[in-house]
Amino acid sequence: MAITASMVKELRETTGAGMMDAKKALTENDGDMEAAVDWLRTKGLAKAAKKSGRTAAEGLVAVKVDGGHGVAVEVNSETDFVGKNAEFQSMVSGIADVALTVSDVEALKEADMGGKSVATVITDSIAKIGENMSVRRMSSIEGETVVSYVHNAAAPGMGKIGVLVAMKGGDEAFGKQVAMHIAAVNPASLSEDDLDPAVVEKEKQVQMDIARESGKPEQVIEKMIVGRMKKYMSEVTLLNQSFVVNPDHTVGEAAKEAGAEITGFVRLEVGEGIEVVKEDFAAEVAKAAKG
Repeated sequence: MAITASMVKELRETTGAGMMDAKKALTENDGDMEAAVDWLRTKGLAKAAKKSGRTAAEGLVAVKVDGGHGVAVEVNSETDFVGKNAEFQSMVSGIADVALTVSDVEALKEADMGGKSVATVITDSIAKIGENMSVRRMSSIEGETVVSYVHNAAAPGMGKIGVLVAMKGGDEAFGKQVAMHIAAVNPASLSEDDLDPAVVEKEKQVQMDIARESGKPEQVIEKMIVGRMKKYMSEVTLLNQSFVVNPDHTVGEAAKEAGAEITGFVRLEVGEGIEVVKEDFAAEVAKAAKG
């Protein structure tokens, strides 16, 4: 029987399954809609789709380094408990290995992982573990030397915060110190040159408005802004921040002493930027009762 687009659409709307899964279900069952629904349920795909509306803000960040190439990948789950699951950790580690071979997160989702796409591996894991999951972000970096660090590690190479530092010169011990600094302080950029000009201009305008509230003359305000923007840069740019290992030096100064040039960094933190909608206990129970 020919499988039409309208049939696939109907099955997707009924089960919430993905387009390719819906098409395969119909093909496997000769267009029988009820049998296709059962097929999806048997495979756990309808169940997985049903969970896709739930917020996945926990999980793990995994980091991998291969020579001068490093990647950090965030794989989310609904609860912190899943992040401690050995099977989930193994999957995340495998996804990070695959990430070394691709350029972005969309390519990662489509990439092969043991004969299946990463997206399919995630779907299968949702059905098995029973929580919504997603490969949310991936960042990569290149350098003469790339050093990795994981904060609050749940397993080797994965935890709540993953950092990669690219350097010229220096040694791994210094690179690890810088990575730990980045994990703790979370700089916005490497240097002033890397900051978004719009962000800088917005901060300057805010500081000018604050200064004008004092009623001081414009000439005085302009001098005040120079000092305030210098302080701002020392707070948000890595090379100008006070080094946590030795606060008497900036990170840039410490790098110079170590014979290193920091050329870039990546920092991913689990759940960063995800808005989690909290419900009261009664609402959660009511939702659970409705399935």
